[in-house]
Amino acid sequence: MILIRLKRALVQLETVVASGSLLLLLLLMLIQIIARNVFETGFPLLDVISRHLVLFVIFFGAGLVTEQGQHIRIDVLASLLSPQHRKMLARPLLGLCALLCAAMAWYAGLFWLGEWQYAPSNERWAAVMAAVIPIGFTVLALHFLLIALLKSEPQSDPDAESATTQDKTEST
Repeated sequence: MILIRLKRALVQLETVVASGSLLLLLLLMLIQIIARNVFETGFPLLDVISRHLVLFVIFFGAGLVTEQGQHIRIDVLASLLSPQHRKMLARPLLGLCALLCAAMAWYAGLFWLGEWQYAPSNERWAAVMAAVIPIGFTVLALHFLLIALLKSEPQSDPDAESATTQDKTEST
């Protein structure tokens, strides 16, 4: 029960952060375009902020699509396996994905600490924004782990979608 609450809270947080980051990115880029084209000037810091906002959208959006089962899969052999074998391998593969994302989060965190340590005081704000990389990999690791632990299949399983569509047409 607590894992389900954690999963829901994580999805809500990601939705707010990803959509807020996207809206802020669009607003800042609009300001930058107007400043450059109308006033023939620009704000150099907006370019740095926009690069980091893109990372926010990417990582938190990746968590959302992972939750929905719409993430990119590199599963060439899965098409050759029977549905029973795919189901049997799903949890170990999700665990492996969680482990790989956790390792990426760890090493990204170490890299970030080095960046923070050696950043000049006037650029520390950019180092704070760069923390999205280890945080993003941690979020992805959590998603894969929660999906594996809760035995919940990703929502967009092609076999499940066709069965759901058939059920809906039969009920109407």
